[in-house]
Amino acid sequence: MTILTALKTQILLFDGAMGTQLQNRGLPIGGIPEHFNLTHPEVVAAIHRDYVAAGADVITTNTFQANTTKMTADGVAETIRAAVALAKQAAPKYVAYDMGPTGQLLQPMGTLSFEAAYEMFKHQAIIAEQAGADLVIIETVADLLEAKIAVLAVKENTKLPVFVTMTYQEDGRTFVGVDPQTATLTLQNLGVDVLGVNCSLGPKELAPIVDKILEYAQMPVMVQANAGLPQMANGETVYKITPETYVAYTQKLLAQGVAVVGGCCGTTPEFIRQLRSLIDQTEKVYPEPKSGTFITSGLKTLEIGKGLTLIGERINPTGKPRLKAALRQNNIGYLIQEAVAQRDAGADILDVNVGLPEIDEAQMMVKTIVELQSLLDLPLQIDSSEVAALEAGARHYNGVPLVNSVNGKPSSLAKILPIVAKYGGVVLGLCLDETGIPETAEKRYQIAEKIVHEAGKYGITPDRVMIDPLVLTASAQQDQVLVTLDTIRLVKERLGCKTVVGLSNISFGLPNRDLLNGTFLAQAFGAGLDAPIMNPLSDDMMRVVRSLKVFTGQDSNSAEYIAKAQNATIAVTASNGSGNQAPTDDTLDLKGMIIKGRKELTADETRKMLETLTPLEIVNAYFIPALDVVGAQFEKGELFLPQLMQSAEATQQAQEVLKVALAKSGQQSASLGKLLLATVEGDIHDIGKNIVKMILENYGYAVVDLGKDVPIETVVETVVTQKIKLVGLSALMTTTVQNMKKTITAVKAVAPDTVFMVGGAVLNEEYREFVGADYYAKDAMVSVEIAQTFFK
Repeated sequence: MTILTALKTQILLFDGAMGTQLQNRGLPIGGIPEHFNLTHPEVVAAIHRDYVAAGADVITTNTFQANTTKMTADGVAETIRAAVALAKQAAPKYVAYDMGPTGQLLQPMGTLSFEAAYEMFKHQAIIAEQAGADLVIIETVADLLEAKIAVLAVKENTKLPVFVTMTYQEDGRTFVGVDPQTATLTLQNLGVDVLGVNCSLGPKELAPIVDKILEYAQMPVMVQANAGLPQMANGETVYKITPETYVAYTQKLLAQGVAVVGGCCGTTPEFIRQLRSLIDQTEKVYPEPKSGTFITSGLKTLEIGKGLTLIGERINPTGKPRLKAALRQNNIGYLIQEAVAQRDAGADILDVNVGLPEIDEAQMMVKTIVELQSLLDLPLQIDSSEVAALEAGARHYNGVPLVNSVNGKPSSLAKILPIVAKYGGVVLGLCLDETGIPETAEKRYQIAEKIVHEAGKYGITPDRVMIDPLVLTASAQQDQVLVTLDTIRLVKERLGCKTVVGLSNISFGLPNRDLLNGTFLAQAFGAGLDAPIMNPLSDDMMRVVRSLKVFTGQDSNSAEYIAKAQNATIAVTASNGSGNQAPTDDTLDLKGMIIKGRKELTADETRKMLETLTPLEIVNAYFIPALDVVGAQFEKGELFLPQLMQSAEATQQAQEVLKVALAKSGQQSASLGKLLLATVEGDIHDIGKNIVKMILENYGYAVVDLGKDVPIETVVETVVTQKIKLVGLSALMTTTVQNMKKTITAVKAVAPDTVFMVGGAVLNEEYREFVGADYYAKDAMVSVEIAQTFFK
């Protein structure tokens, strides 16, 4: 029986922790667990056998970080083959190849490209299948885009089932800010077989996150919790939740409908034994998740049909000479400017069309999507008549995109629907076919029905199909205006699909276009329209939108309507329907640019300011106040890591201008103080440390970065030779915390006045005290506060 067949009727049990079991059996502090597959295979095999004896259905290979960031390609292959063979020797029902994250930030937050990450995951997946794994579990992922890349790598290169578990923090989001709803909708649309959560927290703390996953998951949900949060006892890392307590909380999760359980950090064969006993006495529960039409970015979910959803139309070169010029000149800054203006004006989704015959549209589509998603959390509509551009955009998109468009022509259906199915999008269907646009509502409806039927053949459910009945110009085809409205009604009544119309075409060739557009919008909304494609920079149009939002209850207590009526104005002047006037950023000063993450603007603005201000004045009056605002927003959860990184990058662009100016004048930039950062020996995870470095440098501190897996003697030597007084150490894993303590002890022996701050996923105040550090920095902004205190 395959594991997917078993899942239809059974609750499945995975094994428990590997790392802590290896430590108990001789893995040295900071040692690489995957190396034990080759150097101590008998130890790994014994752990697998213990879990099988305890009742585990699925054994996970000892390969969590077996990738080319840690070892050579040949080394990866040898390690994976050995790991799968050892797992199979224990004779479980199923062997899961364990695929962990890369340990690096993806572009544009970091340096790892989409393609490089894909090749890394592809390499692992192919070897795992060849070695005999029954499935792949992609686990402990914080970045939804990285999870997507791994899923694509497995599905495109193997036939193995795919399980995915994200790891969430106590605030209910992952390290980069992904919430459970967004992750669930994105992953299930990508066609994973099981999804859920692992690591980070105990089963009690994970319960609210699991609730949200179960609310939306259309497939089996998996939970592998830690045995609580790690604590220190007698100099050792311990997990104090007992198997009995763990099982009691897991029982509640099973009663809610969780279908796969197991253990993560700190769990032992005894945990699995007691889970086996629980499962054998528990009847499987089948939850009833919500359905709906959901579009997401990587950080935000938008449900269509809950009132009016605005799709901003301005990133489309049709009739926009300045946008065309920007595309030809590869001026992404102009597109970002358009996007931000629409977001600020009230758009919920941004249409992205970069089609010009003289450019590489697919390449430009990817570049635009990546840049927009790094700055904004709004979902995007990928819009193109070129199949290659649609696919490239959908492939690199982080979340559930709206794909515009497919129509009733057999050729269109055959080309577009597979793309939407593969990349998990929602498709916009146009009511036209090889005969053109029908003149009756009934015939347009028939095309819509055909699109929904054909989409179903690819596994695209009706709630992932939106229908555009198409708007013809009132000036030329006046009798067709009401046909569009009637089509909306038929689609809503018979198919239940959400509807979209492009408004601007209705008024083409007539004066006072916004009046016509707004009147038609109100009529269409009354007929059942969910999402107009429109210009949100038109004040006349937005007056209609604000009125409709009062009627639908979207504008609670009419607050927005009242505020705008009291002489408030939209930030960007309306373009009177022409679509040719570019938005401006005249209202943003350098501080605002940094807060908004407008990295394409800060360098030029800094050059202008140097005409009247000194570099130090710019830093003190603009850099620092802006970063303080961003830091406060980050601490409050009002923005997340991608936006924090964009603000940091915007500051860096400005700093480079200051450095050049100082060099020309023969001066050097004044440092607020010099400190050292390092990820301790045995730990190759330096995402957090790299973020801390960037933020500290933004504030004006000089950072000596020793990198990751840094030997103790290297830290000692650097502290002494460079006379460093403040050191920041990072560790992600409990197995390397001991090396943090050893590093601090060694430095203190030769430089007793050195002050240490420590951070990392497993660190807390208790660990800080254990390792002998002076400060615990829970994130980059706290590191800044510590530096400011130390160097004041």
